[in-house]
Amino acid sequence: MKYIIKIALIYLCVFYSCSLEEEPYSSLFTEDFYKTESDSEAGLTAAYGALQNLYNTAGTGASDFSADQTYARPVVGRDVYALFNYDQNYTTQRSFSREFESAQYIWRSCYLGIEKANWVIKKVPSASMNEVRKTEIIGEAYFLRAFYHWFLTKNFGDVILKLEPSDNQQSAYVEKSKKEIVYKQIFSDLDNAIERLPHYDISVQKGRVSKEVAIGLYSKAALYAEEWTVALEKAKMVISSGAYQLIDDVSKLYKVETEDFARTEIMWAFECETSVPSIGSQIHSLFGPRSSSGPNYLRTSWGSALAYQSFFDSFNPLDDRRKLLDTSYLHKDGHNVAQKDIDPAIKEAVLLKKYQDPNSLGSIGANNIPILRFADVLLIAAEAECRLNGPTNLCYDYINQIRKRARLEVLEMGHTKEELIDAILQERSWEFFGEGDRWYDLTRTNTFLEVIPHAVNSIYPVRQPKPKHRYFPIPLEEINANPKLVQNEDWR
Repeated sequence: MKYIIKIALIYLCVFYSCSLEEEPYSSLFTEDFYKTESDSEAGLTAAYGALQNLYNTAGTGASDFSADQTYARPVVGRDVYALFNYDQNYTTQRSFSREFESAQYIWRSCYLGIEKANWVIKKVPSASMNEVRKTEIIGEAYFLRAFYHWFLTKNFGDVILKLEPSDNQQSAYVEKSKKEIVYKQIFSDLDNAIERLPHYDISVQKGRVSKEVAIGLYSKAALYAEEWTVALEKAKMVISSGAYQLIDDVSKLYKVETEDFARTEIMWAFECETSVPSIGSQIHSLFGPRSSSGPNYLRTSWGSALAYQSFFDSFNPLDDRRKLLDTSYLHKDGHNVAQKDIDPAIKEAVLLKKYQDPNSLGSIGANNIPILRFADVLLIAAEAECRLNGPTNLCYDYINQIRKRARLEVLEMGHTKEELIDAILQERSWEFFGEGDRWYDLTRTNTFLEVIPHAVNSIYPVRQPKPKHRYFPIPLEEINANPKLVQNEDWR
């Protein structure tokens, strides 16, 4: 997908109808498009292209900086998630550079992607083209529409369910649907995607989704919806397919030079590339030492995002995943810089090493950002099985596959149901840090009020989220633009 996202950027400019306050592009123009196979491919590319906006920062940053693993340096507009002091207008993030990090950009990017997917679903069936590829394109569009709606509802709760493209101003005005209704549509779209998508083929598919990816997303969405039986069923389908497996060395999941090998486990990722213009993410340059970092990080990094010392200390020292964090770094002149000297203003500076690219073009890194991994499917299966049937042998088998890969001792039988669920959630925390996952585990289980006050340091000595912070507020500009849209109840 990194090879076609560049094209997407062009089409995003040509067919731009971003958030709901934008003027919809004309139906006459779209009537003259989607006639051929190249039109259809271009329309689908534009639907994928919204991932560029989403994962520039907000797709991982807004959630991760709210959680208990990583935090942002307290520069203007970047501390709002750690301190939970954002408002409905995301006032302190209105500048161009901070806007990409804002939760309002999640709303904007996802509805951009939904709009593009809706046009594909509506128009491609009548295009003159190869019927097999036509079916696949429509399946990919259904998948993307499901993914964007899922991303929205896990961030905002009740959201607008947009199932038709906006060909006039009034069609852009849609009211919110209850979260349960949104999930019902997500499952319906994924059923449509699974029916049409091809099976995974590692030799040809990079960035594109497959039948197994759609089933995997189905399992994760069902977990969030607390549909345990469905989550377990779909996770087992992915596991039994044999399409994916855990790779032995966890560090190879994040190295640019091993990204093709990593596809053995990484089912779907936002594909980044060091190029001009870049197909990348600002998140790469936020992690790493301040200013020039030397040979092990990006050639230019800003030291703007770090890990909590308490999170680093939570790892067993034998855990291979702890090697993806560091309390020192190798300077470009060859000497090791200790943690306390990394930044005089921040003594508790644990560095995250998942996004290192020593061959970066300045601050532009080529590390792919995982969206769905096989490790995730295993832990989804473990949690769903435990919630359904208690601490069975199957639960232990799933979680212990992850622990063995991390070079840890297996969990022995004897835990209560609640203890094992807590262990699975903790395993998820160690496995997926820096990948935009932890905050949603805390909010979907409604444990964020208990956990976050303990994730503090000298920079953020007090962190006190309120119940309303389970979801982000709908951006005020969207409410002002859409007379049918009302704010989340807790934010009124």
